Amino acid sequence: MKKVVITAANGFMGRNLVDYLKRYFDIVCLVRNKKEDFDNVRYLIWDGKHIGDWKEELEDAYCIINLAGRSVDCRYNDKNKQEIYDSRLKSTEVLGEAIRSSVGKPKLWINASSATIYKHSLDEPMTESDGVEGKGFSVDVCQKWEKIFFSYASSETRQVAIRTAIVLGNDGGALNPLVNLVKFGLGGKQGSGEQMFSWIHIDDFCKSILFILNHKELAGPINLAAPNPVKNVVLMKALRLAYNRGFGIPLPAGILKLGARLIKTETELILKSRFVLPEVLLKAGFEFEFENLDKALEELKQ
Repeated sequence: MKKVVITAANGFMGRNLVDYLKRYFDIVCLVRNKKEDFDNVRYLIWDGKHIGDWKEELEDAYCIINLAGRSVDCRYNDKNKQEIYDSRLKSTEVLGEAIRSSVGKPKLWINASSATIYKHSLDEPMTESDGVEGKGFSVDVCQKWEKIFFSYASSETRQVAIRTAIVLGNDGGALNPLVNLVKFGLGGKQGSGEQMFSWIHIDDFCKSILFILNHKELAGPINLAAPNPVKNVVLMKALRLAYNRGFGIPLPAGILKLGARLIKTETELILKSRFVLPEVLLKAGFEFEFENLDKALEELKQ
């Protein structure tokens, strides 16, 4: 089988992607904490900063998928901001240098980005062709991230930046904290409730990566998001119905900001309106298994 190299393979998205793609490819995982090899999956240590022995795995690999990046679920103080920048920019740069000096270059390089690169939008959908980039720290991270990534453009390696929406799954990501709010009676709307929530089921995330691997015409930024984003008020109602909670206390923006300080995170993850559509995937013929939030929550419900 062809070889696919995946960084940050121990994380939420990485673990699921490895389990999905191992049916079709030999997998090499670049991780900070080594695990035991299994089936056709091997693990190698890398630090995301320096070229090491792992570079040999890039020779004649079909694809490198870089998912490395420190979690943004933290306070945006100077220390954490620098770590967020460094973990994304340096890992992308070191991969770029390794690929540039390789003889048998990978046919495809998929690099993580984020749908948060787009502006806060309540009523204007953001697509790859006409989306408007926003302002602020998280946007700046994405812009610098993609700039470094595409600076390594090569005729030998197709490049795709995956602008991923909020990924819903049971073993990590954003779903569990939201479910906990609902279970504790705090599952009302958050802020105005009018902000849009763009999301993608973890299975469709993995499926879309395979689709990109198999469709050689796809390149550039690609939005990984379900085609039916919803308002926050609809999201919270759907969660209450899924988990049999008839009522949820609304959380005004001021309360959310106070709570975010207490649990050491930022309200942007909840209050920013992400209205993102997967134009490129849909035009290329990709079929989502979970187009609608209700179906996704029903499948994920524990």
